[in-house]
Amino acid sequence: MITLESLEILLAIDENELLDDMIVTLLATPQLAVFFEKSPSLKSALLNDIPNWKETLKQRLRTTQAPPELETEFNCFQRAQAADDQAFQTRLPRIMEMLSTVESPFLTQADRLIHQPELSPGQKISRGLHTLFLQRWRLSLTLQTVSLHHQIMEQEREILLDELQQRLTLSGKLEPVLAENEHAAGRLWDLSAGRLIRTDRQILLDFAAFLQRQPTLQRLAERLGRSRETKSILSQDAPKETFRVMIREPETVPEQVSGIHQSDDILRLLPVEMASMNIVELEYEFYRRLLEHRLLTYRLQGDSWREKLSERPVIHQQNEQQPRGPFIVCVDTSGSMGGFNERCAKAFCLALLRVALADGRRCYIMLFSTGIVQYELTGENGLEQAVRFLSQTFRGGTDLSACLSTLLRKMEDKQWRDADAVVISDFIAQRLPDEVINKVKLRQRLLQHRFHAVAMSDHGKPGIMRIFDHIWRFDTGLKSRLIRRWRRG
Repeated sequence: MITLESLEILLAIDENELLDDMIVTLLATPQLAVFFEKSPSLKSALLNDIPNWKETLKQRLRTTQAPPELETEFNCFQRAQAADDQAFQTRLPRIMEMLSTVESPFLTQADRLIHQPELSPGQKISRGLHTLFLQRWRLSLTLQTVSLHHQIMEQEREILLDELQQRLTLSGKLEPVLAENEHAAGRLWDLSAGRLIRTDRQILLDFAAFLQRQPTLQRLAERLGRSRETKSILSQDAPKETFRVMIREPETVPEQVSGIHQSDDILRLLPVEMASMNIVELEYEFYRRLLEHRLLTYRLQGDSWREKLSERPVIHQQNEQQPRGPFIVCVDTSGSMGGFNERCAKAFCLALLRVALADGRRCYIMLFSTGIVQYELTGENGLEQAVRFLSQTFRGGTDLSACLSTLLRKMEDKQWRDADAVVISDFIAQRLPDEVINKVKLRQRLLQHRFHAVAMSDHGKPGIMRIFDHIWRFDTGLKSRLIRRWRRG
C-alpha cells in the first residue's frame, strides 16, 4: 500500500505549500478573527502552535493510504513511464482497459489522444504523442492526489477549527481570572489543550466567576505569592574607582615656630630644659630624656595638606529578587471546611494558579483529611486536574500531621526544593507531633523554606499555627462576608 505522502513525493507535489494554504485559510475564518479581536494575547499563543499543527497534518498524510483505484492507476503509470515506444504501443490496450476499470478521470482524455482523426487504425503512435500522453496522465494523477489531499485537509480543518473554538472559548473566559500577562496567557492556552466536556468547563467557569466576586481572596493570593523578600548580593566585578583623600605631610624646610613637641633636637631646646642641665640633681634626668627623644623643643617645620588620588576596587551591593519556586498547596478537606469555606479554599487555589502562570512557576495541590490526594495544576493536563480538584467535596477528618509529613518528603525532591508551602485550613485539628514540628523548623532555619498558613477561621489553634512563617487570615464568618460585600458596593 502506498501512502498519500509518498504519492505526493513521487509526483513532485509541494506538500508544505498545500499545508501553508490550509493553515492560512483556517486562521482567516471569521470565528477565529472575532476571538483574536477580543483576546490579542491568546493570538500570539495560538500562532506558536502552528508548527505542531503542521506536524500533526503531516502525520495524518503519512498514515493515510491512497485509494486502491488511485494506487493501481499510479503503478500502471510508472510502468508506462519506463517503457519505450514499442512497449508502450503494445501495452496501450491494457492501459485503456485499466483506466476504464478504475473509472479514471483521465479515461476520456486518453481516448481522445489515441483516436485522433489524423491517426489511421493500426498506425504506430509517435514519440511526441507518447510523451504528451504521459504528461497528461501525470497531470491527471496530480489533480486526483491534490483533490484527495484537500479532502483530507478539509476534514482536519473542521476538526481543528472545532477544537480551537472550544479552547478559545474556555481560554477567553478564564483569561481575565487566570492570565495576568502575555506569558500567563500562553501557558493558559497550553493547558487548554486537554479534552474537557461541557460540564467540566462549567465547573471551571463557575469558580472563576466566584473568584472575581471575591477580590479580597485575589489580593491575598497576590501578596502571598509575591511576598518573597529581596536579598543583597555582592558584585565583585565592579571597575576601580578613583578616591580623593586629603593627607597631612610635614614640610622639610623650617618655616616658623608652630608649637612645642618632644624630640632630641638640642638646637631647639626650650630654656627650661637648658636650665635643668645645669642642675646637678637633674643632669642625669636630662640625658635620659635626651636618649628617649622626650626633651621639649620648638617645632619649626609646618604642616601642609594636599589631595592624594588613589584607586581601589569597590564592592557594590545590589538587591536581587530571590528566585521564586513552585507552590505546594495543602488544602484541608475536613467537614468543618465545607460550604463557603470550601468554595473560598478552591477559589484561592485558582488565584495561586494565576500567580504561578504569570511567574512561570508550578502549582501542586494536596488535599488532606484522613487520606491525601494530589494534583498538579500546571502540568500538561492542568485544567483536567483542576476540574478534578474543584469537583472534590470536603467531608472528612483532619490529619494535618500526615499532610505535613508528605509535604516535607515532597520538598526533598530536587524539583520541589525551593517550593513555598501553603496550608489552607481552619486549623481546628489535633496538636502536631514534636517530630514534625522539629523537621519544619529545621527546614526553615537551614534551607530557608517558607511555610504559609491561610486561616479560614478565627477559631484555629494558635499552637498549630505557631510553626508557620506567615499567617494570612481570611475570615469566612457571616459578619465579615457582609462587610466585604458592603464595601464592594
